[in-house]
This record gives sequence, C-alpha cells and structure tokens, in this order.
Amino acid sequence: MPPPPLNKKPRNEDGAKDKKGTLDVPLKFLDQDYQELKKNCILKKEMYVDDKFPPESSSIDPTKKLNLNMEKIKWLSPSKIVADPQLIVKGVSRFDYAQGSSLGDCWFLAAVGALTFQEDVMNQVMPADQSFGGDYAGIFHFRFWRFGKWIDVVIDDKLPTINGKLIFVRSKTSNEFWPALLEKAYAKVCGSYADMQAGAVSEALLDFTGGIHLRFELAKAPVHLWSLMDRAAKAKSLMGCGTFQGKTSENTVLPNGIVQGHAYTVTGVSEVTCKDKQVRLVRVLNPWGKGEWTGDWSDKSPLWKDVSEMEQSKCCSLANDGEFWMSMEDFTTNFRQTDICCLSPDFLDSSSKCSWTSTRYNDSWVAGTTAGGCLNNKDSFWTNPQFRVRIEALDKECAASGQCPENILVSLMQNHEKRNRSEVSNYAIGFSVFAIPPEMKDKKLPDKFFYGKRPVENIVNFKARHVMKFFKLEPGEYLIVPSTFNPNECAKFILSIFLKSESHKTN
Repeated sequence: MPPPPLNKKPRNEDGAKDKKGTLDVPLKFLDQDYQELKKNCILKKEMYVDDKFPPESSSIDPTKKLNLNMEKIKWLSPSKIVADPQLIVKGVSRFDYAQGSSLGDCWFLAAVGALTFQEDVMNQVMPADQSFGGDYAGIFHFRFWRFGKWIDVVIDDKLPTINGKLIFVRSKTSNEFWPALLEKAYAKVCGSYADMQAGAVSEALLDFTGGIHLRFELAKAPVHLWSLMDRAAKAKSLMGCGTFQGKTSENTVLPNGIVQGHAYTVTGVSEVTCKDKQVRLVRVLNPWGKGEWTGDWSDKSPLWKDVSEMEQSKCCSLANDGEFWMSMEDFTTNFRQTDICCLSPDFLDSSSKCSWTSTRYNDSWVAGTTAGGCLNNKDSFWTNPQFRVRIEALDKECAASGQCPENILVSLMQNHEKRNRSEVSNYAIGFSVFAIPPEMKDKKLPDKFFYGKRPVENIVNFKARHVMKFFKLEPGEYLIVPSTFNPNECAKFILSIFLKSESHKTN
C-alpha cells in the first residue's frame, strides 16, 4: 500500500473561488433564507412560524431527558409575554440574563457572557439588521461557526413558557429577549434544547468566533499565564473556565462558593497594590447570575481595605450578580482549566515583531485506507493522513526570552454531520509530531519510518471532538499525523496549524 498523500490543499487557499461558508456569505442552515422568508411574511402580512424547528415538544426534548411536563408548556411570542418587547435594552451585558433551572447549558451561557464584551464578535453572531419594530414579521437570524464554515440560522420568535414565564434562559430586564432568542437559535443548531444539556465552554466559544482555541490545564499553568490572559483580554479574546467535577454529576456548591462541575466566564484580569505588594487578580462570572466565591478578594473580603480607593472603585463591587475577583493563585487552585478563543493568536507575544500564520486542512479517516489508529498500531499507523510543516528560525527580538516561548499551535477537530448534538459519537482523537531527517525531506514517509520512532510532541490523552496543543519546536521540518485511537474509525476532521513568524509590518 502506498503512503498517504502529503498536505492536501488547505481550505484557506481556495481564495475568492468559493466564499461560501464565510462571514460574508454564510451557508443557509437547513436551506432557509432569512431575507426571502421575511419578505414573504411581510407580503402575506403574517408572522413567521419555523417548520424546521417548530414550536412543539420535539424542539424542546424529543427523547424526554429533561423531565418537563410538556402539557404545561406554551410557546409564546414576546408580545404575548410583555407589552413592549425589545431585542436589546441599553446594550448587551453579561448581567442581562440568568440561566434557567430546567436546562444544564451553563457552558453555553458562560460563552455568551464572554461574547457580550466584544461588540464586533457580537455583531457577527447577532446581525444588527433585526428588531421588534418596523416591518416586524416574527423572524430572527443568528450566525455560528460550525466545523470550518459560518452558517446563518433562522428562527421564529416563539419561546417555551410555563405560566407566561420563560423556562430556559431569561433576561433580568423583563422586556429584553436577545438572550432567549440566541439560546433558541443555538438549540436549533444542536437539534433541540435538550441537546444543549452539558458541554464544554470552548465549544461555544469556537462557534462564536471561528478562531483559534487555547486551553490551559491550570494544575500545570505556565508562569506567564496571567500576562497572557491580560494580553488576551486587550486583544478582544473570549475566555471561559471550568471547575473540577465532584463525586457526583451534581453542581454541588462548595463552602467557598465555587460550584463543582460548572462552567464560568473569565471577564477580566487586573493588578492591584496591597500593602506595597502587587497582586494579580482574575475576575470570574457565574452564568447562574448569582453565587460567588467567598474567599480572598471576594466582594466582602477585608483585603480590599488595604487597596487604594481608586483601585477599589475600579474593581470591587458588592452586587450579588455572580461576578467576583480572586487571586491568580486561588484561580489556578479552584478551577480545572481556562479556555481562550480569539480571531488571531498575535496577542501571545508582547512584541509586534512577532506574528502568527495559519493553515487549515479538511480531511478524513477512511477504514481500510487512511484510518490507521494511534501509534500503538505499528502496522497501520503510517496510513493516517500526513501533513508536513516547516519551523523557521526567528530573529533575536521575536525569539527573546520575554516573548511567548511556544512557536506552534496544532488544533484537531472531529467533524460530524448528525443533526442532534447528543447523538453524536465522537471517537477519541489525537496527533503525533515527528522530526523529519534532512535526507528524507523530499520523500513520503512509509511504515518503516515509524518503527521505533518517538514523536517529539503528541497528545498523550486522546479526547473526543477537539484536541489542541501549544508547544515549541526547534527550526526544521516536521510531520504531523492526526489519528483516531483505534484503527478503522471513520470520521472527517479539520486540522489547523498556527506558526509563529517574524512580522514584516512597518511601524
């Protein structure tokens, strides 16, 4: 069997030939055209009703996982709930909404909290050409990035209620409906509201940005992580974090106020002076809209008395709104990981002399040909798709010790085509990186190359749906081999490679 072909044409080199799936020309989800549907409703003088995500129990909980009494649920338009419905009241804010008690989608709402900080990204997700006024026809649309493509998702305005109150996410301002409509659009993409039950905040962050994802396990947090998070916040990145799961799947509230197995939003970082010492803080938001950390630097912590009035006014708040400060040390102790999603990784370095370039490939593992499984499968591993990458030497300023030491980020995402998110069976996926000897730089690498060969980097714990690794390689040529854990597991995947390079921008 010949080796697999190397480096198929990356998606981002298609250029102007095919702009479908971009933000400018998003794909029409389920072939629904927002402008055409709205136009038809206006001509017919009727309110839109979505036949692809109808106001029925099938759109809420088709397999009855949520234990809701469907007979009590009524789908109501906002005008039937309040007298003066508005999409947005006085701008969007992380304090606009609170999670509903019937659905465990804190991972999604934690990402929404991050989204509210970035107006440009918010306008990508929720186009500004819609409201409850003017030629209102009961129709809205939202945009999400899904597996390499932007999609435009159409919904009607009917929302599930019991006794006239929303049963899922609700706005704290009674006549504001952007949170509920955004949640409904995402539920439609997932297949139903119940399909949003449980998840990772990084999934929604990626779907909002279409950018890159960095995950840091806080038990092994790099020493420069706070500085990196500071630069990320200034670079319009979206950040989230998650806590450790307890002994049960319940969201147990610990004595210090932290909720186990729960997703939070990272809403900022700051540095304050306390007793002549600099203290690095992280601000975190609970998507429940209440329930806060009670330890050092919490709202009522006595440590704030030793901080200047100016810094107190900038940071400290006594509101029970779910948002709180904690030290970087407490943050890394009480949270399991933090996720950063951004449009560009240039913020990783403090110097403008460094920039990052990206390449994205769409490929697949096919049983019997290119689904060779992980390195444990010596006879078939070599058949997996292979991708070459060259690491260039950097100039002194870009390679200086004050810069981010890592120079490559590899992201591997499994692509699936099933409609219902909860029915997707993701395989365990990962990748290995090998140094290519100079004498083999122009050759395809056969099975013998991998016998006894140790990767210079790899994913130790294969995971489902999405894995990434951020690391440093010496200048040279390398081979990246993505794989499923077991052979003959068929799936599509997206491989994204980000490389640090010298910036050629002029000041």
